[in-house]
Amino acid sequence: MQIRQLGEQIGAEIVDVDVKRLTDSEFAAIYETWLAHNVIAVRDQVLQIPDFLDYSRRFGSIHPHPSKSTRHPEHPELTLLGVNKFRADGSLDRAIYRRGAEGFHTDGAYDRVPFKATQLYAVAIPSHGGDTLFASMYAACDALPAALRSKIEGRNGAYVYGGRKRSNALLNAEDRDVPPVFHPLIRIHPETGRPALYFDPGKILYVEGCSPAESEAIIAELEGCMLQPGGQYRHRWRKGDIVIWDNRCSYHKAAGDYPPEEDRIHWRVSIKDHDDPPAAEPA
Repeated sequence: MQIRQLGEQIGAEIVDVDVKRLTDSEFAAIYETWLAHNVIAVRDQVLQIPDFLDYSRRFGSIHPHPSKSTRHPEHPELTLLGVNKFRADGSLDRAIYRRGAEGFHTDGAYDRVPFKATQLYAVAIPSHGGDTLFASMYAACDALPAALRSKIEGRNGAYVYGGRKRSNALLNAEDRDVPPVFHPLIRIHPETGRPALYFDPGKILYVEGCSPAESEAIIAELEGCMLQPGGQYRHRWRKGDIVIWDNRCSYHKAAGDYPPEEDRIHWRVSIKDHDDPPAAEPA
């Protein structure tokens, strides 16, 4: 097994390993690499769904995504990305094609216990485009201007799935009207102890304890701090890649630029710690 750093502050790849046959010590090295680099790609894997789920469970417990329509029919804990993107009339469903491409975000901020990690396995890759971009929350937090940091220190953000725009077309109608949950804007990573700017502009409703105008101004300032030089990594997918990112310390977005007539299909799982409560199913 070989480990190679990819970005200056974020990203690493692991080669010459088969995740179906990992020893405990090999997995421990993968896990520590993931904590150190926020995002890791394990290359050249050949997996069936049970293999992918078994490997994913070594990181924690798997929880179904709230988008019920994109769950695998036989494995509801697995989300299918990039399938059924054309409607019956042949038109492109852009909510599926551009899923995850509307802006940098973190998965699960709308849940009382957010997702620890998201993991994807590349089943089909287009001839060009379709990259995933990542950025470090640690770098964003380190770069906060002192005045802005003092405004948000000790404050929570209020989050729902669709955020202020209520962009929740992927949810069933009965799952769209849920109360917000609250998370610290500066959040201490439970395993590394490092402070991170835990912020999602697409899911935040408001900053707790601020007037609407103050909240909007802070949100705009925070959005400008998310991407920092040296704190970014762009993943160019290859078929057989497994990529896992730490939602507690990284943002991501899909490029949303591949030829729509070509396939870009991933298996996806959402992971929490083994002792976390189940994901909150919308009422």
